[in-house]
Amino acid sequence: MVKREIIQKRVSKVNEYLDFLREIKQDYSLEEFKSNPMVYGSTERFLHLTIEALIDIGNHLIADQGLGRVEAYSDIPKILYQNNYLDQDLKDIFIKIVGFRNVLVHDYMEVDLDIVHSVVNDNLEDLVDILKEFACFL
Repeated sequence: MVKREIIQKRVSKVNEYLDFLREIKQDYSLEEFKSNPMVYGSTERFLHLTIEALIDIGNHLIADQGLGRVEAYSDIPKILYQNNYLDQDLKDIFIKIVGFRNVLVHDYMEVDLDIVHSVVNDNLEDLVDILKEFACFL
């Protein structure tokens, strides 16, 4: 059985992080964003934490429901799709999000701030859409 408290805690944190990201989106132009390490650094971190929480929720669902074996984070959206927990579009988006997480974590010395800014301005709703799917388990 899905442990609601595990999902609830992560959903709550994602909402908190998304609020911070929306504030940054609203308050900083691209130039201001790129010139302020406190802003772009915190943006990268909140994006990373948001993605990690979504990965954790997906991994919990897979483990708890016995849906398959996760060998890489990119397996999570694929397994959830194969078991009708995500539709094709959300699976594809989630795979891209996992790839972006890998850039944030492993290629942190070469993160393109234009891309980070673009993700915040153009793709926060993708994170929200995945979160909404997971919130159904509460």
